[in-house]
Amino acid sequence: MKYMEQIGYKSKQAAGKVGILEQCVRNEGLLEAAAELESQAGFLIEENKKDIVFAKEKGMKESLIDRLLLTEARISGMAEGLRQIAGLEDPIGEVISMKTRPNGLQIGQKRVPLGVVGIIYESRPNVTADAFGLCLKSGNAVILRGGSDCINSNKAIVSVLKKALKRVGIEEDAVQLVEDTDRAIVNEMMRLNGYIDVLIPRGGAGLIKNVVENSTVPVIETGTGNCHVYVDEFADLTMAVDIIENAKTQRLGVCNACESLVVHEKAAKEVIPLIVDRLMAKDVEVRGDAAARSLDSRIKEASQEDWGMEYLDRIISLKTVASIEEAIAHINQYNTGHSEAIITDNYKNALKFQNEIDAAAVYVNASTRFTDGFEFGFGAEIGISTQKLHARGPMGLMALTTTKYIIFGNGQIR
Repeated sequence: MKYMEQIGYKSKQAAGKVGILEQCVRNEGLLEAAAELESQAGFLIEENKKDIVFAKEKGMKESLIDRLLLTEARISGMAEGLRQIAGLEDPIGEVISMKTRPNGLQIGQKRVPLGVVGIIYESRPNVTADAFGLCLKSGNAVILRGGSDCINSNKAIVSVLKKALKRVGIEEDAVQLVEDTDRAIVNEMMRLNGYIDVLIPRGGAGLIKNVVENSTVPVIETGTGNCHVYVDEFADLTMAVDIIENAKTQRLGVCNACESLVVHEKAAKEVIPLIVDRLMAKDVEVRGDAAARSLDSRIKEASQEDWGMEYLDRIISLKTVASIEEAIAHINQYNTGHSEAIITDNYKNALKFQNEIDAAAVYVNASTRFTDGFEFGFGAEIGISTQKLHARGPMGLMALTTTKYIIFGNGQIR
């Protein structure tokens, strides 16, 4: 049996056991894992340092190194995420509906685990804990394949999680890490039909495109984030500048960071210099159209490619428009279906923007950085889906379940 088939077989066996555990046992596993992560923070940070050193030697850009970094605060955040998941309502076993047919059959739907969930992701070690937590709570086994850039961090985290599961008597193979970093292994994983029930890619456009186009296992597509903030003609400009600074600079290397600005021409003269002041104070380069550059000489010329770019870096694009209709058309043309925001005091424009923008999350007067399972009250997230089937937006517990029909009879035959 090949390496990936062995992992798949073990996960399939574990899924059958985890799926029938009582809620209290799954919660105990989550709480024990949270405590173990915190108690082993020193070990996790030391292993993470190996990945950080390697990333710097490779010349990885600052924003991606930040995404890779583990600190005591981030480890505490991972642990808190597991505790929040443990406190959430259990989705498994919920009877969604029950009706009686004319022949007396009672037909209902019951929520059940998906089974084995495969996650392919890049240099985000916190995803390892989040994915484990959501999958365990929803009665699933999980196979994790992180990037080679964070292999030492992921090995350490998974070893800690397995230790916690063993302590409370839960099958350790409920969480497995693909430790072979050969890219050919990813192709094998994408073809593990019969073992993996659903595959979720998390990372850059290249990774997601590869999985979507080549997987024979069903895929829930997560997306890149070319997120926009539109400053309407009726915007509170102080609010707009504060939100833009947060959405762009609070964390650079995340999919819900703002990468593109759209500004109404009636607000442009006053607000663009304020935006540039604030962003340049954080070393962010602004690339704009001719109208924007005419208002501030510090803005560099934008190319056509800039409008659709997810930079994950200290760069942002800026487009001026003559109407909200033009803003909506521009955003819908170049966005990735992730998160979009309007800054406005005009109720009609706010509703128009929310109704007509095609994205998983649409904000009025708030930062796009809130598109996150933790912030939405899910405890954590398995990813942010930009597709429209099964799940859309931050995916929590419900996205990791399916349903089956349950039928009660008293001797009916057809």
